[in-house]
Amino acid sequence: MLNWLKNLSPKQHSHQAEKPAAATNKLGATIIARDQHPISRKWISDSALKVMYRLNNANHDAYLVGGAVRDLLLGGHPKDFDIATDATPEQVRALFSNSRIIGRRFQIVHVRFGREIIEVTTFRGHHPEGDDTTHPKTSKSAKSVKSAEGMLLRDNVYGTVEEDALRRDLTVNALYYSVKDFAVHDYCHAMDDLSNKVIRMIGEPAQRYREDPVRMLRVIRFAAKLGFQLHNDTAKPLKSMAELLYSIPSARLFDEVLKLFMSGHAVKTFQLLCEHQLFEKLFPQSNTLKQQDAHAQTLIEQAFANTDSRINEGKPVTPAFIYAALLWPSVREEIKSHDLQKMPPMAAFHEAANRVIQQQQQHTAIPKRFQIPMREIWELQQRLPKNGGKRAQKLFQHPRFRAAYDFLLLREQAGEISPGLGDWWTEYQVQNKAPDRTQHSAEDGHTQNMYRKPRKRSNRSRNNSFQARRP
Repeated sequence: MLNWLKNLSPKQHSHQAEKPAAATNKLGATIIARDQHPISRKWISDSALKVMYRLNNANHDAYLVGGAVRDLLLGGHPKDFDIATDATPEQVRALFSNSRIIGRRFQIVHVRFGREIIEVTTFRGHHPEGDDTTHPKTSKSAKSVKSAEGMLLRDNVYGTVEEDALRRDLTVNALYYSVKDFAVHDYCHAMDDLSNKVIRMIGEPAQRYREDPVRMLRVIRFAAKLGFQLHNDTAKPLKSMAELLYSIPSARLFDEVLKLFMSGHAVKTFQLLCEHQLFEKLFPQSNTLKQQDAHAQTLIEQAFANTDSRINEGKPVTPAFIYAALLWPSVREEIKSHDLQKMPPMAAFHEAANRVIQQQQQHTAIPKRFQIPMREIWELQQRLPKNGGKRAQKLFQHPRFRAAYDFLLLREQAGEISPGLGDWWTEYQVQNKAPDRTQHSAEDGHTQNMYRKPRKRSNRSRNNSFQARRP
């Protein structure tokens, strides 16, 4: 932990709490002054600063919040900067012509500066009972709606900064930085948890998990990312409430899986998910086989280790390769089914792949842009052993060859197949110029560049457009 955080004694906290801003705070917020924390505006996005200053100039409160403040305090360099304000989405939209309101469950505003998007949210408040919308900034359409199980379906209830802090999920994500006084505002003893390296849910954990079961995955993700320990009260309900994940749409869980396994801490995340019996709710087929087959367990762990290594080296990764590793043991097992044994090998393989993917999509969606390269990686595992004659060159020129080759080496490392074939293909690439493709190329659909560049207009289209505009 950083020395400044260790040296921030309770006496210093108490001294800051005596300042007028803290003294009038009903929740006893701790104010960490500029000379007591390391956050500097030079580490904050210029776009985020513009948003905060413009909101302040319009007589609104605005704070940098969440992971950006946490990471800056820990000496990191956040990529995303989120703003919380007392301005409603409509008021924010009126201040920024380069913005738009999105979301239904909770409305937020995206302010776009070129390719950078600053996310601006209105302070959230406590849930009113029934149709109570007495808060001055809460409209009739902006209210809380829960399912019969207690899950929040809509959460457009506005409140104060103190209420907003208590409505956040984790204490370490409930820190607020202001450009008015350059101070960090702590409403939930987050500084203590940062110092003690603890992930703690704000409020009663079981109720918070019931409101949004995805929070169970978030506590795991942040514990793995930060290297923190889960607080006992936060960890205790996870196993008993894990089945609530079945109520989450598969498309949303796919997005969460990417966050879990594509942040550079997949190995630790996988271990924590298994420990708290959450992995089996996301990948039931894979969970069953990893318990029965040591090779399946090793394959998955090695795939995650390789993914972490690539991310830490700044190389791109693709969900297609991760899902290929997670579901490959299930495909191999499905091929052994009695009815598939009567089919030709390649036909049996395709049918097994279809069944496995169909079953998995009941839990996490797999978009077609990742299904296709995943299937091709699997299919090439059937073809790579057949490298005689001109077949080797044909396989070598396949767009997914490099990913399939890496997957082959992964299977050998896991002990699923005997070594040898990987060495043969390694030597073949040495003797032949390797194609300019990597395991996780753009052709594999990696998510780090999801947006296509605008297509350039041809000279002919420009001329036609010019002619059309002439009087």
